Amino acid sequence: MAPTRQDLSLNTPPSYLARLQDFVSENRRAILVCTAAAAVALGTAYYVSTASSQRPGSGKDRQKDKKKDKASSKKKKSVSDHDGPILEEVKPAEEEQRNVPLTLEEIAAMSVDERIKRAGVLKSRGNALYQARKFTQAVELYTQAIQLSPKPEPVFHSNRAACYMNMSPPQFDHVVEDCDAALRHDPNYVKALNRRANALEALSRYAEALRDFTAATILDKFQNEAAAQSVERVLKKLATEKAQTIAATRGPRLPSQTFISAYFAAFRKRAQPTLPETPSQGDQTLLLALDALEAADYAHALSLVNEAVDQGISWDIGRAEALNLRGTFKFLTSDIPGAKADLEESLSLKPSLTQSLVKLASVHMEEGNHARAMECFEQAIKVDSSDPDVYYHRGQVHFITNDYAAAAENYTKSTSLDSTFVFSHIQLAVAQYKMGNIANSMATFRRTMTAFPDRAEVCNYYGELLLDQQRFEEALEKFDKAIELEKNKSPPNPLPLVNKALAIFQWRQDIPRAEALCREALAIDPSCEPAVATLAQLALQKSEMETAIEWFEKQVDLARGEAEIVASLTYLEASKAQLQFVKTYPQMAAQLQQIASAMM
Repeated sequence: MAPTRQDLSLNTPPSYLARLQDFVSENRRAILVCTAAAAVALGTAYYVSTASSQRPGSGKDRQKDKKKDKASSKKKKSVSDHDGPILEEVKPAEEEQRNVPLTLEEIAAMSVDERIKRAGVLKSRGNALYQARKFTQAVELYTQAIQLSPKPEPVFHSNRAACYMNMSPPQFDHVVEDCDAALRHDPNYVKALNRRANALEALSRYAEALRDFTAATILDKFQNEAAAQSVERVLKKLATEKAQTIAATRGPRLPSQTFISAYFAAFRKRAQPTLPETPSQGDQTLLLALDALEAADYAHALSLVNEAVDQGISWDIGRAEALNLRGTFKFLTSDIPGAKADLEESLSLKPSLTQSLVKLASVHMEEGNHARAMECFEQAIKVDSSDPDVYYHRGQVHFITNDYAAAAENYTKSTSLDSTFVFSHIQLAVAQYKMGNIANSMATFRRTMTAFPDRAEVCNYYGELLLDQQRFEEALEKFDKAIELEKNKSPPNPLPLVNKALAIFQWRQDIPRAEALCREALAIDPSCEPAVATLAQLALQKSEMETAIEWFEKQVDLARGEAEIVASLTYLEASKAQLQFVKTYPQMAAQLQQIASAMM
Protein backbone atom coordinates (compact mmCIF):
# COMPACT_ATOMS: atom_id res chain seq x y z
CA MET A 1 0.00 0.00 0.00
CA ALA A 2 1.00 3.62 -0.23
CA PRO A 3 2.69 5.21 2.76
CA THR A 4 0.21 6.10 5.48
CA ARG A 5 0.64 8.40 8.45
CA GLN A 6 1.20 5.32 10.61
CA ASP A 7 3.67 3.79 8.13
CA LEU A 8 7.07 3.22 9.72
CA SER A 9 8.72 1.77 6.63
CA LEU A 10 12.00 3.31 5.62
CA ASN A 11 10.90 4.71 2.28
CA THR A 12 8.79 7.43 3.89
CA PRO A 13 9.65 10.43 6.10
CA PRO A 14 7.83 9.02 9.19
CA SER A 15 10.61 6.41 9.55
CA TYR A 16 13.00 9.15 10.55
CA LEU A 17 10.53 10.58 13.06
CA ALA A 18 10.01 7.13 14.55
CA ARG A 19 13.75 6.68 15.09
CA LEU A 20 14.13 10.18 16.52
CA GLN A 21 11.19 9.63 18.86
CA ASP A 22 12.62 6.26 19.94
CA PHE A 23 15.90 7.95 20.83
CA VAL A 24 14.12 10.70 22.76
CA SER A 25 11.81 8.22 24.48
CA GLU A 26 14.73 6.11 25.67
CA ASN A 27 16.39 9.20 27.14
CA ARG A 28 13.30 11.23 28.01
CA ARG A 29 13.76 11.34 31.79
CA ALA A 30 17.37 12.45 31.51
CA ILE A 31 16.42 15.00 28.87
CA LEU A 32 13.65 16.35 31.11
CA VAL A 33 15.96 16.74 34.11
CA CYS A 34 18.92 18.14 32.19
CA THR A 35 16.71 20.67 30.46
CA ALA A 36 15.16 21.88 33.69
CA ALA A 37 18.52 22.02 35.44
CA ALA A 38 20.43 23.84 32.75
CA ALA A 39 17.65 26.28 31.94
CA VAL A 40 17.76 27.75 35.43
CA ALA A 41 19.00 31.02 33.94
CA LEU A 42 15.42 31.64 32.86
CA GLY A 43 14.41 32.23 36.49
CA THR A 44 12.14 35.21 37.06
CA ALA A 45 12.40 38.23 39.33
CA TYR A 46 9.73 36.70 41.54
CA TYR A 47 12.16 34.22 43.01
CA VAL A 48 14.88 36.83 43.46
CA SER A 49 12.53 39.04 45.44
CA THR A 50 11.16 36.32 47.70
CA ALA A 51 13.94 33.78 48.22
CA SER A 52 15.93 35.96 50.64
CA SER A 53 13.30 35.77 53.38
CA GLN A 54 11.77 32.66 54.93
CA ARG A 55 8.25 32.03 53.70
CA PRO A 56 5.59 31.61 56.39
CA GLY A 57 4.82 27.97 56.92
CA SER A 58 7.99 26.74 55.24
CA GLY A 59 11.37 25.58 56.48
CA LYS A 60 11.59 24.04 59.92
CA ASP A 61 7.90 24.47 60.70
CA ARG A 62 6.92 22.47 57.58
CA GLN A 63 9.56 19.87 58.37
CA LYS A 64 8.00 19.34 61.79
CA ASP A 65 4.59 18.93 60.22
CA LYS A 66 5.98 16.44 57.71
CA LYS A 67 7.60 14.36 60.44
CA LYS A 68 4.42 14.30 62.53
CA ASP A 69 2.28 13.54 59.49
CA LYS A 70 4.59 10.72 58.36
CA ALA A 71 4.50 9.17 61.81
CA SER A 72 0.72 9.42 62.02
CA SER A 73 0.24 7.90 58.56
CA LYS A 74 1.97 4.76 59.77
CA LYS A 75 -0.50 4.47 62.64
CA LYS A 76 -3.73 4.47 60.69
CA LYS A 77 -5.05 4.73 57.17
CA SER A 78 -8.68 5.40 56.51
CA VAL A 79 -10.11 8.01 54.16
CA SER A 80 -9.29 7.61 50.51
CA ASP A 81 -7.42 10.47 48.86
CA HIS A 82 -5.07 10.32 45.87
CA ASP A 83 -2.17 11.62 47.93
CA GLY A 84 -3.27 10.76 51.43
CA PRO A 85 -4.13 13.70 53.71
CA ILE A 86 -1.63 15.13 56.18
CA LEU A 87 -3.51 14.19 59.33
CA GLU A 88 -2.35 13.07 62.75
CA GLU A 89 -4.37 11.16 65.33
CA VAL A 90 -4.13 13.55 68.30
CA LYS A 91 -6.84 13.19 70.94
CA PRO A 92 -7.95 16.64 72.16
CA ALA A 93 -8.71 17.09 75.84
CA GLU A 94 -12.33 16.66 76.91
CA GLU A 95 -12.81 20.32 77.73
CA GLU A 96 -11.61 21.23 74.26
CA GLN A 97 -14.30 19.26 72.44
CA ARG A 98 -16.67 22.23 72.28
CA ASN A 99 -17.00 23.79 68.83
CA VAL A 100 -17.75 27.42 69.60
CA PRO A 101 -16.21 29.77 67.01
CA LEU A 102 -14.29 32.67 68.52
CA THR A 103 -15.16 36.22 67.60
CA LEU A 104 -12.59 38.56 66.08
CA GLU A 105 -12.43 40.43 69.39
CA GLU A 106 -11.74 37.22 71.30
CA ILE A 107 -9.02 36.23 68.85
CA ALA A 108 -7.40 39.68 69.10
CA ALA A 109 -7.32 39.39 72.89
CA MET A 110 -5.36 36.11 72.81
CA SER A 111 -1.57 35.89 72.91
CA VAL A 112 0.36 34.47 69.95
CA ASP A 113 1.17 31.28 71.87
CA GLU A 114 -2.49 30.83 72.81
CA ARG A 115 -3.57 31.24 69.20
CA ILE A 116 -0.98 28.74 67.98
CA LYS A 117 -2.04 26.22 70.62
CA ARG A 118 -5.76 26.66 69.98
CA ALA A 119 -5.27 26.43 66.20
CA GLY A 120 -3.38 23.16 66.70
CA VAL A 121 -6.23 21.80 68.79
CA LEU A 122 -8.76 22.76 66.12
CA LYS A 123 -6.61 21.07 63.49
CA SER A 124 -6.43 17.87 65.57
CA ARG A 125 -10.19 17.84 66.07
CA GLY A 126 -10.64 18.42 62.35
CA ASN A 127 -8.39 15.45 61.70
CA ALA A 128 -10.54 13.24 63.89
CA LEU A 129 -13.70 14.34 62.09
CA TYR A 130 -11.99 13.75 58.75
CA GLN A 131 -11.13 10.20 59.75
CA ALA A 132 -14.77 9.74 60.75
CA ARG A 133 -15.75 10.96 57.26
CA LYS A 134 -17.53 13.97 58.70
CA PHE A 135 -16.08 16.26 56.08
CA THR A 136 -18.41 19.24 56.47
CA GLN A 137 -17.76 19.46 60.22
CA ALA A 138 -14.02 19.00 59.61
CA VAL A 139 -14.05 21.88 57.15
CA GLU A 140 -15.57 24.13 59.82
CA LEU A 141 -12.77 23.32 62.25
CA TYR A 142 -9.99 23.76 59.67
CA THR A 143 -11.57 27.10 58.73
CA GLN A 144 -11.48 28.19 62.39
CA ALA A 145 -7.85 27.06 62.63
CA ILE A 146 -6.97 29.15 59.57
CA GLN A 147 -8.67 32.21 61.07
CA LEU A 148 -7.07 31.71 64.46
CA SER A 149 -3.50 30.96 63.43
CA PRO A 150 -1.20 34.00 63.77
CA LYS A 151 0.77 32.91 60.70
CA PRO A 152 -0.29 31.17 57.49
CA GLU A 153 -0.18 27.38 57.84
CA PRO A 154 -0.20 25.59 54.48
CA VAL A 155 -1.16 22.30 56.11
CA PHE A 156 -4.47 23.75 57.35
CA HIS A 157 -5.45 24.68 53.79
CA SER A 158 -4.24 21.35 52.43
CA ASN A 159 -6.24 19.39 54.99
CA ARG A 160 -9.35 21.40 54.25
CA ALA A 161 -8.74 20.69 50.55
CA ALA A 162 -8.64 16.97 51.40
CA CYS A 163 -12.10 17.31 52.90
CA TYR A 164 -13.46 19.01 49.80
CA MET A 165 -11.86 16.32 47.65
CA ASN A 166 -13.62 13.55 49.57
CA MET A 167 -17.07 15.12 49.73
CA SER A 168 -19.85 13.67 47.64
CA PRO A 169 -19.86 15.22 45.16
CA PRO A 170 -16.29 16.52 45.44
CA GLN A 171 -15.92 20.30 45.64
CA PHE A 172 -13.05 20.60 43.16
CA ASP A 173 -13.15 24.40 42.89
CA HIS A 174 -12.68 24.69 46.67
CA VAL A 175 -9.84 22.14 46.49
CA VAL A 176 -8.07 24.37 43.98
CA GLU A 177 -8.64 27.50 46.09
CA ASP A 178 -7.23 25.92 49.23
CA CYS A 179 -4.24 24.42 47.44
CA ASP A 180 -3.60 27.81 45.86
CA ALA A 181 -3.41 29.26 49.36
CA ALA A 182 -1.15 26.48 50.63
CA LEU A 183 1.22 26.84 47.68
CA ARG A 184 1.39 30.62 48.01
CA HIS A 185 3.02 30.08 51.37
CA ASP A 186 5.04 26.98 50.42
CA PRO A 187 5.58 26.45 46.68
CA ASN A 188 7.48 23.21 47.42
CA TYR A 189 4.46 21.59 49.08
CA VAL A 190 4.32 18.47 46.90
CA LYS A 191 1.18 17.04 48.47
CA ALA A 192 -0.72 20.26 47.76
CA LEU A 193 0.61 20.23 44.18
CA ASN A 194 -0.63 16.69 43.63
CA ARG A 195 -3.98 17.42 45.24
CA ARG A 196 -4.52 20.56 43.19
CA ALA A 197 -3.45 18.69 40.05
CA ASN A 198 -6.05 15.99 40.65
CA ALA A 199 -8.75 18.62 41.15
CA LEU A 200 -7.69 20.51 38.04
CA GLU A 201 -7.75 17.30 36.04
CA ALA A 202 -11.28 16.58 37.28
CA LEU A 203 -12.25 20.09 36.15
CA SER A 204 -10.76 19.35 32.69
CA ARG A 205 -8.19 22.11 33.22
CA TYR A 206 -5.52 19.85 31.78
CA ALA A 207 -2.77 22.40 31.07
CA GLU A 208 -2.78 23.54 34.70
CA ALA A 209 -2.97 19.95 35.94
CA LEU A 210 0.03 19.07 33.79
CA ARG A 211 1.92 22.04 35.25
CA ASP A 212 1.33 20.77 38.79
CA PHE A 213 1.99 17.09 38.12
CA THR A 214 5.23 18.02 36.33
CA ALA A 215 6.39 20.15 39.25
CA ALA A 216 5.47 17.44 41.77
CA THR A 217 7.33 14.80 39.77
CA ILE A 218 10.53 16.83 39.56
CA LEU A 219 10.36 18.04 43.18
CA ASP A 220 10.02 14.40 44.24
CA LYS A 221 13.18 13.69 42.19
CA PHE A 222 11.25 11.28 39.96
CA GLN A 223 10.80 8.84 42.84
CA ASN A 224 6.99 9.05 42.80
CA GLU A 225 5.89 6.75 40.00
CA ALA A 226 2.22 7.63 40.49
CA ALA A 227 2.96 11.30 39.81
CA ALA A 228 5.04 10.41 36.74
CA GLN A 229 2.17 8.31 35.41
CA SER A 230 -0.19 11.20 36.08
CA VAL A 231 1.99 13.44 33.92
CA GLU A 232 1.65 11.00 31.02
CA ARG A 233 -2.09 10.54 31.58
CA VAL A 234 -2.90 14.26 31.68
CA LEU A 235 -0.50 15.00 28.85
CA LYS A 236 -2.39 12.51 26.69
CA LYS A 237 -5.75 14.09 27.61
CA LEU A 238 -4.48 17.59 26.92
CA ALA A 239 -2.86 16.69 23.59
CA THR A 240 -5.91 14.71 22.46
CA GLU A 241 -8.34 17.50 23.35
CA LYS A 242 -6.28 20.13 21.55
CA ALA A 243 -5.66 17.86 18.56
CA GLN A 244 -9.37 17.26 18.11
CA THR A 245 -9.99 21.00 18.07
CA ILE A 246 -7.17 21.60 15.57
CA ALA A 247 -8.27 18.75 13.31
CA ALA A 248 -11.88 19.96 13.34
CA THR A 249 -11.03 23.57 12.49
CA ARG A 250 -8.03 23.17 10.21
CA GLY A 251 -8.85 23.25 6.53
CA PRO A 252 -7.50 20.67 4.08
CA ARG A 253 -3.93 21.26 2.98
CA LEU A 254 -1.13 19.36 1.38
CA PRO A 255 1.74 17.97 3.47
CA SER A 256 5.36 18.77 2.69
CA GLN A 257 6.94 18.33 -0.71
CA THR A 258 9.14 15.63 0.82
CA PHE A 259 6.21 13.59 2.07
CA ILE A 260 4.19 13.84 -1.15
CA SER A 261 7.21 12.88 -3.25
CA ALA A 262 7.78 9.83 -1.07
CA TYR A 263 4.14 8.86 -1.43
CA PHE A 264 4.05 8.98 -5.23
CA ALA A 265 7.51 7.39 -5.49
CA ALA A 266 6.04 4.28 -3.88
CA PHE A 267 4.07 3.61 -7.10
CA ARG A 268 5.57 2.58 -10.41
CA LYS A 269 5.03 5.05 -13.23
CA ARG A 270 2.15 4.31 -15.63
CA ALA A 271 1.42 5.60 -19.09
CA GLN A 272 -1.03 8.49 -19.28
CA PRO A 273 -4.50 7.64 -20.59
CA THR A 274 -5.11 8.20 -24.31
CA LEU A 275 -7.52 11.02 -25.02
CA PRO A 276 -10.63 10.34 -27.12
CA GLU A 277 -10.71 11.65 -30.69
CA THR A 278 -12.65 14.75 -29.67
CA PRO A 279 -11.50 15.54 -26.14
CA SER A 280 -13.52 17.83 -23.92
CA GLN A 281 -12.05 20.73 -21.96
CA GLY A 282 -12.08 18.54 -18.86
CA ASP A 283 -10.17 15.79 -20.71
CA GLN A 284 -7.42 18.21 -21.68
CA THR A 285 -7.26 19.67 -18.17
CA LEU A 286 -6.79 16.15 -16.80
CA LEU A 287 -3.67 15.68 -18.94
CA LEU A 288 -2.36 19.01 -17.67
CA ALA A 289 -2.89 17.75 -14.11
CA LEU A 290 -0.95 14.55 -14.87
CA ASP A 291 1.86 16.63 -16.44
CA ALA A 292 2.03 18.77 -13.29
CA LEU A 293 2.17 15.59 -11.20
CA GLU A 294 5.07 14.30 -13.29
CA ALA A 295 6.88 17.61 -12.69
CA ALA A 296 6.30 17.30 -8.91
CA ASP A 297 4.20 20.49 -9.02
CA TYR A 298 1.73 19.03 -6.55
CA ALA A 299 -0.26 22.14 -5.69
CA HIS A 300 -0.86 22.81 -9.38
CA ALA A 301 -1.72 19.15 -10.02
CA LEU A 302 -4.33 19.26 -7.26
CA SER A 303 -5.88 22.46 -8.60
CA LEU A 304 -5.99 21.09 -12.15
CA VAL A 305 -7.52 17.71 -11.30
CA ASN A 306 -10.26 19.42 -9.30
CA GLU A 307 -10.88 21.70 -12.26
CA ALA A 308 -10.96 18.74 -14.68
CA VAL A 309 -13.59 16.88 -12.66
CA ASP A 310 -15.70 20.04 -12.39
CA GLN A 311 -15.45 20.67 -16.13
CA GLY A 312 -16.52 17.12 -16.89
CA ILE A 313 -14.48 14.24 -18.32
CA SER A 314 -15.97 12.62 -21.39
CA TRP A 315 -14.85 8.99 -21.08
CA ASP A 316 -15.02 6.50 -18.21
CA ILE A 317 -11.35 5.55 -18.14
CA GLY A 318 -10.32 9.19 -17.97
CA ARG A 319 -12.81 9.95 -15.20
CA ALA A 320 -11.61 6.88 -13.27
CA GLU A 321 -8.02 8.18 -13.49
CA ALA A 322 -9.11 11.66 -12.43
CA LEU A 323 -10.98 10.31 -9.40
CA ASN A 324 -7.98 8.15 -8.54
CA LEU A 325 -5.76 11.23 -8.49
CA ARG A 326 -8.26 13.46 -6.69
CA GLY A 327 -8.86 10.70 -4.13
CA THR A 328 -5.10 10.46 -3.60
CA PHE A 329 -4.83 14.16 -2.85
CA LYS A 330 -7.81 13.95 -0.49
CA PHE A 331 -6.04 11.13 1.34
CA LEU A 332 -2.89 13.24 1.60
CA THR A 333 -4.90 16.15 3.01
CA SER A 334 -6.50 13.86 5.62
CA ASP A 335 -9.95 13.90 3.99
CA ILE A 336 -10.38 10.16 4.51
CA PRO A 337 -14.14 9.96 3.74
CA GLY A 338 -13.64 12.03 0.58
CA ALA A 339 -10.73 9.86 -0.54
CA LYS A 340 -12.78 6.72 0.03
CA ALA A 341 -15.72 8.03 -2.02
CA ASP A 342 -13.51 9.05 -4.96
CA LEU A 343 -11.56 5.78 -5.04
CA GLU A 344 -14.74 3.68 -4.87
CA GLU A 345 -16.28 5.68 -7.74
CA SER A 346 -13.06 5.27 -9.69
CA LEU A 347 -13.35 1.49 -9.32
CA SER A 348 -17.01 1.52 -10.35
CA LEU A 349 -15.92 3.12 -13.63
CA LYS A 350 -12.83 0.96 -14.13
CA PRO A 351 -12.83 -2.18 -11.91
CA SER A 352 -9.45 -3.25 -13.32
CA LEU A 353 -7.66 -0.15 -11.97
CA THR A 354 -5.50 -1.94 -9.39
CA GLN A 355 -3.89 1.28 -8.21
CA SER A 356 -7.27 2.51 -6.95
CA LEU A 357 -7.69 -0.79 -5.07
CA VAL A 358 -4.24 -0.41 -3.49
CA LYS A 359 -4.99 3.17 -2.44
CA LEU A 360 -8.37 2.13 -1.10
CA ALA A 361 -6.49 -0.37 1.06
CA SER A 362 -4.53 2.61 2.45
CA VAL A 363 -7.80 4.29 3.33
CA HIS A 364 -9.04 1.18 5.15
CA MET A 365 -5.77 0.98 7.10
CA GLU A 366 -6.16 4.63 8.04
CA GLU A 367 -9.63 3.76 9.34
CA GLY A 368 -8.14 0.85 11.30
CA ASN A 369 -9.86 -1.80 9.19
CA HIS A 370 -7.05 -4.26 8.43
CA ALA A 371 -9.39 -6.98 7.14
CA ARG A 372 -10.94 -4.70 4.51
CA ALA A 373 -7.48 -3.56 3.42
CA MET A 374 -6.41 -7.17 2.83
CA GLU A 375 -9.61 -7.81 0.88
CA CYS A 376 -8.64 -4.97 -1.46
CA PHE A 377 -5.30 -6.63 -2.15
CA GLU A 378 -6.95 -9.99 -2.82
CA GLN A 379 -9.33 -8.30 -5.25
CA ALA A 380 -6.41 -6.54 -6.96
CA ILE A 381 -4.59 -9.87 -7.43
CA LYS A 382 -7.73 -11.37 -8.98
CA VAL A 383 -7.84 -8.43 -11.38
CA ASP A 384 -4.14 -8.54 -12.27
CA SER A 385 -1.88 -11.05 -10.57
CA SER A 386 1.12 -9.71 -12.48
CA ASP A 387 0.96 -6.17 -11.06
CA PRO A 388 4.12 -5.82 -8.89
CA ASP A 389 2.71 -2.77 -7.07
CA VAL A 390 0.02 -4.89 -5.44
CA TYR A 391 2.57 -7.16 -3.75
CA TYR A 392 4.85 -4.30 -2.77
CA HIS A 393 2.06 -2.41 -1.01
CA ARG A 394 0.66 -5.54 0.60
CA GLY A 395 4.18 -6.04 1.91
CA GLN A 396 3.97 -2.54 3.39
CA VAL A 397 0.83 -3.52 5.30
CA HIS A 398 2.57 -6.59 6.70
CA PHE A 399 5.57 -4.42 7.57
CA ILE A 400 3.65 -1.83 9.60
CA THR A 401 1.81 -4.66 11.41
CA ASN A 402 5.21 -6.23 12.27
CA ASP A 403 4.74 -9.36 10.15
CA TYR A 404 8.18 -9.02 8.61
CA ALA A 405 8.34 -12.54 7.15
CA ALA A 406 5.14 -11.96 5.15
CA ALA A 407 6.42 -8.51 4.17
CA ALA A 408 9.68 -10.01 2.85
CA GLU A 409 7.74 -12.61 0.86
CA ASN A 410 5.66 -9.91 -0.84
CA TYR A 411 8.68 -7.70 -1.56
CA THR A 412 10.42 -10.68 -3.17
CA LYS A 413 7.34 -11.41 -5.29
CA SER A 414 7.17 -7.76 -6.37
CA THR A 415 10.84 -7.82 -7.38
CA SER A 416 10.40 -11.05 -9.34
CA LEU A 417 7.74 -9.29 -11.44
CA ASP A 418 9.76 -6.08 -11.87
CA SER A 419 13.36 -5.91 -10.65
CA THR A 420 13.77 -2.25 -11.66
CA PHE A 421 11.76 -0.83 -8.72
CA VAL A 422 14.34 0.14 -6.10
CA PHE A 423 12.02 0.29 -3.09
CA SER A 424 11.13 -3.41 -3.28
CA HIS A 425 14.83 -4.18 -2.79
CA ILE A 426 15.25 -1.61 -0.02
CA GLN A 427 12.21 -2.80 1.89
CA LEU A 428 13.30 -6.43 1.59
CA ALA A 429 16.61 -5.51 3.21
CA VAL A 430 14.82 -3.61 5.97
CA ALA A 431 12.40 -6.51 6.62
CA GLN A 432 15.36 -8.89 6.88
CA TYR A 433 16.98 -6.50 9.34
CA LYS A 434 13.80 -6.35 11.43
CA MET A 435 13.74 -10.16 11.55
CA GLY A 436 17.27 -10.17 12.94
CA ASN A 437 18.90 -11.42 9.72
CA ILE A 438 21.55 -8.70 9.85
CA ALA A 439 24.02 -10.38 7.51
CA ASN A 440 21.34 -11.05 4.87
CA SER A 441 20.07 -7.48 5.19
CA MET A 442 23.50 -5.95 4.72
CA ALA A 443 24.16 -8.25 1.74
CA THR A 444 20.84 -7.24 0.15
CA PHE A 445 21.75 -3.60 0.55
CA ARG A 446 25.17 -4.10 -1.01
CA ARG A 447 23.63 -5.89 -4.01
CA THR A 448 21.06 -3.11 -4.33
CA MET A 449 23.76 -0.44 -4.26
CA THR A 450 25.51 -2.26 -7.12
CA ALA A 451 22.29 -2.58 -9.10
CA PHE A 452 21.23 1.05 -8.49
CA PRO A 453 24.50 3.02 -8.24
CA ASP A 454 22.79 6.35 -8.96
CA ARG A 455 19.91 6.04 -6.48
CA ALA A 456 20.44 8.13 -3.37
CA GLU A 457 17.64 6.26 -1.56
CA VAL A 458 19.73 3.10 -1.26
CA CYS A 459 22.65 4.91 0.39
CA ASN A 460 20.32 6.87 2.67
CA TYR A 461 18.42 3.88 4.01
CA TYR A 462 21.51 1.70 4.24
CA GLY A 463 22.99 4.52 6.32
CA GLU A 464 19.97 4.41 8.60
CA LEU A 465 20.57 0.76 9.41
CA LEU A 466 24.27 1.42 9.98
CA LEU A 467 23.30 4.26 12.31
CA ASP A 468 20.99 1.89 14.17
CA GLN A 469 24.03 -0.32 14.77
CA GLN A 470 26.01 2.74 15.92
CA ARG A 471 28.44 2.31 13.05
CA PHE A 472 28.63 6.06 12.85
CA GLU A 473 31.55 6.57 10.49
CA GLU A 474 30.13 4.17 7.89
CA ALA A 475 26.67 5.70 8.26
CA LEU A 476 28.03 9.20 7.66
CA GLU A 477 29.83 7.97 4.55
CA LYS A 478 26.52 6.65 3.15
CA PHE A 479 24.62 9.81 4.06
CA ASP A 480 27.28 11.95 2.36
CA LYS A 481 27.01 9.88 -0.80
CA ALA A 482 23.21 10.15 -0.71
CA ILE A 483 23.46 13.93 -0.31
CA GLU A 484 25.79 14.13 -3.30
CA LEU A 485 23.47 12.02 -5.48
CA GLU A 486 20.45 14.05 -4.43
CA LYS A 487 22.06 17.16 -5.92
CA ASN A 488 21.20 15.73 -9.33
CA LYS A 489 17.48 16.00 -8.53
CA SER A 490 15.24 19.03 -8.59
CA PRO A 491 14.27 19.45 -5.86
CA PRO A 492 16.61 17.14 -3.90
CA ASN A 493 15.33 15.03 -1.02
CA PRO A 494 16.39 16.68 2.27
CA LEU A 495 16.16 13.52 4.39
CA PRO A 496 19.82 12.46 4.00
CA LEU A 497 20.79 15.84 5.46
CA VAL A 498 18.55 15.27 8.48
CA ASN A 499 19.83 11.71 8.92
CA LYS A 500 23.39 13.03 8.84
CA ALA A 501 22.45 15.60 11.49
CA LEU A 502 21.13 12.90 13.79
CA ALA A 503 24.24 10.76 13.23
CA ILE A 504 26.57 13.66 14.07
CA PHE A 505 24.56 14.49 17.16
CA GLN A 506 24.51 10.91 18.44
CA TRP A 507 28.18 10.27 17.65
CA ARG A 508 29.92 13.54 18.44
CA GLN A 509 27.24 15.59 20.22
CA ASP A 510 28.10 18.31 17.68
CA ILE A 511 24.88 20.29 18.04
CA PRO A 512 25.90 23.34 15.93
CA ARG A 513 26.80 21.13 12.96
CA ALA A 514 23.59 19.10 13.36
CA GLU A 515 21.54 22.29 13.44
CA ALA A 516 23.27 23.61 10.32
CA LEU A 517 22.40 20.43 8.42
CA CYS A 518 18.75 20.64 9.50
CA ARG A 519 18.55 24.26 8.38
CA GLU A 520 20.05 23.23 5.05
CA ALA A 521 17.25 20.65 4.77
CA LEU A 522 14.66 23.33 5.51
CA ALA A 523 16.13 25.53 2.80
CA ILE A 524 15.21 22.73 0.37
CA ASP A 525 11.80 22.03 1.89
CA PRO A 526 10.55 24.57 4.48
CA SER A 527 7.90 22.06 5.59
CA CYS A 528 10.33 19.16 6.13
CA GLU A 529 8.90 17.80 9.38
CA PRO A 530 11.90 15.59 10.32
CA ALA A 531 14.15 18.66 10.18
CA VAL A 532 11.76 20.66 12.36
CA ALA A 533 11.43 17.81 14.88
CA THR A 534 15.21 17.42 15.09
CA LEU A 535 15.79 21.15 15.61
CA ALA A 536 13.27 21.07 18.45
CA GLN A 537 15.09 18.20 20.17
CA LEU A 538 18.47 19.87 19.64
CA ALA A 539 17.12 23.05 21.24
CA LEU A 540 16.10 20.98 24.25
CA GLN A 541 19.60 19.55 24.45
CA LYS A 542 20.93 23.11 24.52
CA SER A 543 18.38 24.02 27.22
CA GLU A 544 16.87 26.61 24.90
CA MET A 545 13.35 25.84 26.01
CA GLU A 546 11.62 28.78 24.37
CA THR A 547 13.31 28.00 21.05
CA ALA A 548 12.32 24.34 21.37
CA ILE A 549 8.72 25.38 21.99
CA GLU A 550 8.75 27.48 18.81
CA TRP A 551 9.96 24.47 16.81
CA PHE A 552 7.39 22.18 18.45
CA GLU A 553 4.65 24.68 17.53
CA LYS A 554 5.81 24.50 13.93
CA GLN A 555 5.81 20.71 14.16
CA VAL A 556 2.18 20.80 15.33
CA ASP A 557 1.33 23.04 12.41
CA LEU A 558 2.95 20.58 9.97
CA ALA A 559 1.41 17.44 11.49
CA ARG A 560 -0.99 15.47 9.28
CA GLY A 561 -4.10 14.00 10.84
CA GLU A 562 -5.16 13.79 14.46
CA ALA A 563 -2.69 11.07 15.51
CA GLU A 564 0.32 13.06 14.33
CA ILE A 565 -1.06 16.26 15.87
CA VAL A 566 -1.39 14.43 19.22
CA ALA A 567 2.21 13.23 19.04
CA SER A 568 3.50 16.72 18.23
CA LEU A 569 1.37 18.38 20.91
CA THR A 570 2.70 15.91 23.47
CA TYR A 571 6.22 17.30 23.03
CA LEU A 572 4.96 20.87 22.91
CA GLU A 573 2.84 20.75 26.07
CA ALA A 574 5.47 18.80 28.01
CA SER A 575 8.04 21.46 27.11
CA LYS A 576 5.70 24.26 28.18
CA ALA A 577 5.13 22.58 31.55
CA GLN A 578 8.88 22.15 32.06
CA LEU A 579 9.50 25.79 31.19
CA GLN A 580 6.93 26.83 33.78
CA PHE A 581 8.71 24.69 36.36
CA VAL A 582 12.09 26.21 35.54
CA LYS A 583 10.72 29.71 35.95
CA THR A 584 8.93 28.88 39.20
CA TYR A 585 11.68 26.81 40.85
CA PRO A 586 15.09 28.13 39.72
CA GLN A 587 16.47 27.26 43.14
CA MET A 588 16.29 23.57 42.14
CA ALA A 589 19.28 23.93 39.81
CA ALA A 590 21.91 22.29 42.00
CA GLN A 591 19.72 19.31 42.90
CA LEU A 592 18.61 18.82 39.31
CA GLN A 593 22.21 18.85 38.11
CA GLN A 594 23.01 16.05 40.55
CA ILE A 595 19.99 14.02 39.40
CA ALA A 596 20.89 14.61 35.76
CA SER A 597 24.47 13.47 36.30
CA ALA A 598 23.22 10.25 37.88
CA MET A 599 20.86 9.57 34.96
CA MET A 600 23.18 10.24 32.04
